[in-house]
Amino acid sequence: MIKINKWLIPFSWPYGMAVGLRNWLFDVGVLKSKAYSIPVISVGNITVGGSGKTPHVEYLVKLLQKKTKVAVLSRGYKRKTSGYVLADDNSTVADIGDEPFQVKQKFPGIYVAVDANRRRGIERIHGDAETSDTDVILLDDAYQHRYVKPGINILLVDYHRLVIYDRLLPAGRLREPQSEMKRADIIIVTKCPSEMKPMEYRVLRNAIAPKPYQELFYTTIKYECLHPVFGGADKGLDTLQGDISVLLLTGIATPEQMMNDIKQYTENITQLTFRDHHNFKKKDVEAINAAYRQLEGKKIIITTEKDAVRLKAAEGLDDEVMKALHTLPIHVEFMLEQQGEFDNKILSYVKKNSRNSILAKKLEAEEKKQKQVGKSKGPDGEEDPSKPHTISFK
Repeated sequence: MIKINKWLIPFSWPYGMAVGLRNWLFDVGVLKSKAYSIPVISVGNITVGGSGKTPHVEYLVKLLQKKTKVAVLSRGYKRKTSGYVLADDNSTVADIGDEPFQVKQKFPGIYVAVDANRRRGIERIHGDAETSDTDVILLDDAYQHRYVKPGINILLVDYHRLVIYDRLLPAGRLREPQSEMKRADIIIVTKCPSEMKPMEYRVLRNAIAPKPYQELFYTTIKYECLHPVFGGADKGLDTLQGDISVLLLTGIATPEQMMNDIKQYTENITQLTFRDHHNFKKKDVEAINAAYRQLEGKKIIITTEKDAVRLKAAEGLDDEVMKALHTLPIHVEFMLEQQGEFDNKILSYVKKNSRNSILAKKLEAEEKKQKQVGKSKGPDGEEDPSKPHTISFK
């Protein structure tokens, strides 16, 4: 059930008028959108809160990094720096923000940069000598940045908060009206239940009503092993069964899904929640220490990857808390066997718009290899003989 603050609806009207005027100025050309010769793929949404942008960006990185030089450009929300910053091995969460820091930690071989001015960020990546070999730029959370015209505009829609039932800020969570979904080339319904029935797919398609030029995909969240933040061995989720107590520590927009999924393994869960992108201060660390001490018996702390990068920078965590702290990494998985279709579309666009003839040859070689093997490959390069398909660049 989507919560709408009905008493705030009158305040949504002036907000909607301002957003509508801005979009109209772009639509008629008074405000200019700039396209670039380098492939640019935008991933974003029209709602406030988490719709799965980071795991979808990570999916694209996995798909592209073996064939191209990838750069991810983000705003760097809540960072302590300003302007354009290119991440390096010494960058901190304060320098670039939690989500870019997470991406850089997981994919050290790509470029990660932050800049609230996306045009300037793209031009720096494209033009600076140290990043001039970039083949493709992924824009994180850039659907509203209309001064840039991406080659592919991917819009994420949360299954649990469909935009068609939401309202504009501040009554609801919409940054833009539903009608602005028209700007998307690809719409992905994220966080879908893993066991959806055919009727549910049809209902979703009819409700979203994609335009003829838009492609609609569905993804679900898959959890990996519990990973200790401060070193140690990974654990399977099945280790949560029994008498173990779980402290679920989150600073994300929508922790409910994570809570419900962990409940499949244990009901013995205590929640400690903070605001999205929360910077953990001394009083927060004391609250975490106290909450952990109150748990009885065997106990573990589970948090998100995004929260973990900020917790690592926090001071004052008890030794027992540090030993108990684990992340629950996630990745996205396409449903309805749509992975091959999505991969083909992305790879085809990058090849056709590449300025690098060497890259084009690499992608052509990959196409030939796929045809010879005749097996489906995911973004991590694993073969799945049960899902044959051919990468096509037509």
